[in-house]
Amino acid sequence: MKISEYAVKNYQFTLIMFIMVAVLGVTTILNMPRSEDPDIKAPNFPIVAVYPGASPKDMEELVVKPIEKKIYALDDIKEIKTTIKDGLAVIAVESKYAANVDDKYQELVREVNALRSSLPADLFSLEVQKISPTDVNVLQVGLVSMNASREKLQKAAEDLQERLEKIPFLKNVEIAGMPGRLVRIDLDPAKLAQLRLPIGTVSNAIQSELANIPGGSINQGTKSFNIKTSGNYESLEEIKATVVASAGGKNVQLGDVADVYFDYAPETHITRLNGYRSAFVVAAQKPGENISRTQEAYLPVIEDFKKTLPANIDLKLSFDQADNVNNRLSGLGTYFLIAILLVSVTLLPLGLRAATVVMISIPLSLAIGIVIINVLGFDLNQLSIVGLVVALGLLVDDSIVVVENIERWLRDGHSRMNATLMATKQIGVAVIGCTATLMIAFMPLLFLPEASGDFIRSLPAAVIACIIASMVVALTVVPFLSSRLLKSHAGHPEGNLFLRAFKRGIHKTYAPLLNVALKHPVMTVLAAILIFAGSMALFPVVGFSLFPQSEKPQFLINIVTPLQSNLAYTDSVTRKIEKELAAVPEMRYFATNVGKGNPRIYYNVIQQNERSDFAEIFVQLDPGTGTDRKQAIVESLRQKWTPYPGAKIEVKNFEQGPPVIAPVEVRLLGDNLDTLRRLAVDLEQMLNRTPGTIYVNNPVRNLKSDIKVDINKEKALSLGIPTVNIDRTVRLAVAGLTLGKFTNPDAGGDDYDILLSVPRPMYPDFNVLKTLYINNLEGTAVPLAQLADFRLQTSPLTINHYNKTRTVSVTAFVKKGYLTDRVVSDVQTRLEGYKLPAGYSFEMGGEVESRQRSFGGFGSIIIVTVFLFVAVLVLEFKTFKSTLIVLSVIPLGIVGAVLSLLITGNTLSFVAVVGMIALAGIEVKNTILLVDFTNQLRQEGMSLDEAIREAGEVRFLPIILTTLTAIGGLIPIAISTNPLISPLAIVMIGGLISSTLLSRVVTPVIYKLMPPAVAAPDQATGM
Repeated sequence: MKISEYAVKNYQFTLIMFIMVAVLGVTTILNMPRSEDPDIKAPNFPIVAVYPGASPKDMEELVVKPIEKKIYALDDIKEIKTTIKDGLAVIAVESKYAANVDDKYQELVREVNALRSSLPADLFSLEVQKISPTDVNVLQVGLVSMNASREKLQKAAEDLQERLEKIPFLKNVEIAGMPGRLVRIDLDPAKLAQLRLPIGTVSNAIQSELANIPGGSINQGTKSFNIKTSGNYESLEEIKATVVASAGGKNVQLGDVADVYFDYAPETHITRLNGYRSAFVVAAQKPGENISRTQEAYLPVIEDFKKTLPANIDLKLSFDQADNVNNRLSGLGTYFLIAILLVSVTLLPLGLRAATVVMISIPLSLAIGIVIINVLGFDLNQLSIVGLVVALGLLVDDSIVVVENIERWLRDGHSRMNATLMATKQIGVAVIGCTATLMIAFMPLLFLPEASGDFIRSLPAAVIACIIASMVVALTVVPFLSSRLLKSHAGHPEGNLFLRAFKRGIHKTYAPLLNVALKHPVMTVLAAILIFAGSMALFPVVGFSLFPQSEKPQFLINIVTPLQSNLAYTDSVTRKIEKELAAVPEMRYFATNVGKGNPRIYYNVIQQNERSDFAEIFVQLDPGTGTDRKQAIVESLRQKWTPYPGAKIEVKNFEQGPPVIAPVEVRLLGDNLDTLRRLAVDLEQMLNRTPGTIYVNNPVRNLKSDIKVDINKEKALSLGIPTVNIDRTVRLAVAGLTLGKFTNPDAGGDDYDILLSVPRPMYPDFNVLKTLYINNLEGTAVPLAQLADFRLQTSPLTINHYNKTRTVSVTAFVKKGYLTDRVVSDVQTRLEGYKLPAGYSFEMGGEVESRQRSFGGFGSIIIVTVFLFVAVLVLEFKTFKSTLIVLSVIPLGIVGAVLSLLITGNTLSFVAVVGMIALAGIEVKNTILLVDFTNQLRQEGMSLDEAIREAGEVRFLPIILTTLTAIGGLIPIAISTNPLISPLAIVMIGGLISSTLLSRVVTPVIYKLMPPAVAAPDQATGM
């Protein structure tokens, strides 16, 4: 190998280059971005429309359908899911994954803005949002106080918010759990009636004063001056002094007909920490930042702020994502130490000097790999860290093979320089071929489509980067170090004590077994086929699941009270749950959110919108709580609260991978809401009868009740009252009318909503309608009771669309002890026997849909990978027979992989499939060494049987050493508590054991049955 010869003969240059790389690697790992999870740039864009007072059906006809029609006609639109509620519609637009996120966002903004003029004029807001994983909050601070006034708690939260916003690494610093502040204007209906003053006249007068029209600029002499006009209100007194009418030659001011005062909006989101009243301050990290460095920036700020708080307000940093990332990195260091220790033990047969050469290659290869990862744009996250740990067990393979071959030439009596150059030349092509096949094995994961591909991509990138680095190191630095550190063997010609013992063991056990197998080749192959077939039969027993649950000692509790329960009732149920949670010994923090979901703290969990009948508790156990203990706590709480009187309690683990509404989801599609509701009830009962289901949810099980204001339009018109005035006055009394913003100079320029209303409780009741008066065009007040009747009316709680078609999704979770794949299959079997009316259909969502997306296009990638495998092997061996012999080892690894999953109780998950693909590359890599050396021995004139036996014994040592080092590097991952990565290591360890044991017998036998053609002895390369 020319590169090896150059590196050895120009060792000064080689030494300087690799010291530079080592330093660069250390600098890179200290400074490169770090985050909890990979940055997934999914092209998902929620369009949120707010139209207060509109029923779901009105929202559907007036707002949703025009938007869906326009958006669905755009290019690269994959699907549109719409949820329609009272006054709110969320249209979730998902583009094809290849679409540019920024370009598609801008296109949607343009199209929605163009539609605005054709939608209702009084549509309150219409916004296109962009979802980003970097919007996940990295910290959640609780400001806790049982007796501080609302003003003081709000002021403390705003002060902390202001300090955190100054940190350049943070974004989206927000306050949760504190109602917004208002300027409340309560009109006096009696005075308005007395003055014959319509409400519209009052609101128009206030809005005209709020208008801030720039006056432009003028030139005077050599200077330019801006003209400032009246501007906005600057005090409550100015608001009270607003002239709303003139009567009898006198101006009527707002203060004459209304009370004007500061107030708070009604509470819609109640927050507590560990059962104590609190306000939450949350913040996310900007993209591309190092979370460890970000933590170093915000922790001193939080500590300093805590010292300024009054005695009755405490501060708790209840959630700090940086701790999770730092723990993973410290775990990475622990894994490295364990793995290096195990690797060093496996290298004993090589001798101290040879083992030292190999050990030096580890940090060098990692340093180069980390630099490559950084250049490719990946950061340090849980997946790239796993990739580095996996690579640790693989990157010494090339160095072991090269060093072992150099040692063998030294034992044959060659000089250090000659042994180094000749041994590296002999093994160089095989090393390059091995690295190429291992790279190809991980390539399908690198090009996996959709969100799953983005999620997992940093893992194969880390592995590929490190094994490329290891090949470069093995062909340059290792020969250079070997030529300087290794010495000619003056001792025992067969090597050190460990090596001699190893060789004796091989000769006494492996050689006789290989002889027997070579005498009965057909029987050996048939036995291997039967073993493989038996392992394939175990796949249904093992089962399949897409992504596992998170290992973090955290989970969510969702509380759903009966339909239309008010906030007070939901809060009372939540307090009972809190008391029981406090009794759990491992409990550290539980953040309660009544009326809304907890601020977003996990990459695939979106915060729930406001609902008075919903509460969520984010639970964090002590950091040392193991996965098994956490699962036991979750199961005990599920049994305790299922069922729960007066509410539905769901205890949910965080799941890995792309967001899924529930593992089991059946989507019904059709036009008629009543028919869909009837079918959904049947489906709900079917899911309840399916073994293994829990938390079955049918969103249309119940209809909600509304109070219908049935207006007598003829009577209203005869009295000179337009219908719109009645609607506006009802809204004024019930919710109030937001007229604009007031910038309070006494509160640091904070903006307050100006709310026009009537005197009423914070949570209005039916009495506000009974005592309501409507002004006609002349200002005469007419009781609402004379113009309208009040009656109860049922209406759908929500209307959902899937690609413009009405749909209902009935969902369920899976109990512990049941395989998701089997539960889903059971549901599909039951659905096949259910007859749907004409025009109605169903499709599976949940994990089935996620699986299809995760592996969509995967078949093409596998086909390309297989052909690349074959192409590289054919290029190396020049014969198809050698290629087939090498590939025949792959089924032997599947045997151990399946058995290891079965023994450990794991399913064939997404990451287990990743492990099997990686396993194929490692198996092929080891077998290349055996077949390549057998071909070389035959080229040198050795007979077929002799070459097979000699190659089997000589190559057994490097193969078993590389296998043991790979297993040693994987053991820390396999025994870790992280269910996302442990199946990967378990599969690879099991497969390596079975393929190493079986292929050392089966591969030589197959070689004998179909020996490839080799060059004649006089044409041999002489390597």
